[in-house]
Amino acid sequence: MKDLVIVGAGGFARETAAAALAGGRRVLGFVDDNPDLHGTVRSGLPILGPVDSVIGFEADVVVCVGNPRNYTVRQQIVERLGLDPARYATVVHPSVSIGAGSSVGEGTVLLAGTVLTADVTVGAHVAVMPQVVLTHDDLVGSYATVASGVRLGGGAVLETGAYVGSGAMIREGVTVGAWALVGMGSVVLRDVPSGEIWAGSPARFLKNVPTVPSVLERQTP
Repeated sequence: MKDLVIVGAGGFARETAAAALAGGRRVLGFVDDNPDLHGTVRSGLPILGPVDSVIGFEADVVVCVGNPRNYTVRQQIVERLGLDPARYATVVHPSVSIGAGSSVGEGTVLLAGTVLTADVTVGAHVAVMPQVVLTHDDLVGSYATVASGVRLGGGAVLETGAYVGSGAMIREGVTVGAWALVGMGSVVLRDVPSGEIWAGSPARFLKNVPTVPSVLERQTP
């Protein structure tokens, strides 16, 4: 395995570093656009410089940025860097279980305790937090974020960029649309349209996602 540089220095980036180290990969450090962090150390690893400096490293890359207030930023940084897809690492914690027929795309991170039971497809640059269960025939689109403890029933679909909050449960066969957001602890029993925020048990529409329209216009298939 090549050395790894992680884009971002927040919580998810540091969790990804821990997962990579647990899997035996050498992590050179983080890159971040906050100049106050440059030259400092987080989780025992240095902040090497701004995000664009990663282009010059002889190392694999994984982009670990984003939160519920701005979960389109991961795609924005990937597009900004313009790297060959082969530069992007897939980081899988050693405790992850990946069942037969399943596939995981480049730049995706699967944190500790995640389970893919069988024939699960996970796209590129997906963030999967600890203790997530993806069951048979689930499809998770590129740039999706699946927070800790989420459960997807069989044949569920998370389209491009969807964000599913901690502890949410998605009924089998249900689709969460592109760049939609499902609140933490929600129980989703029917399809969630693209670019909408749903929450509750059962989950219901709350409002549109304000930052999404421009992203939807150039949505990755």
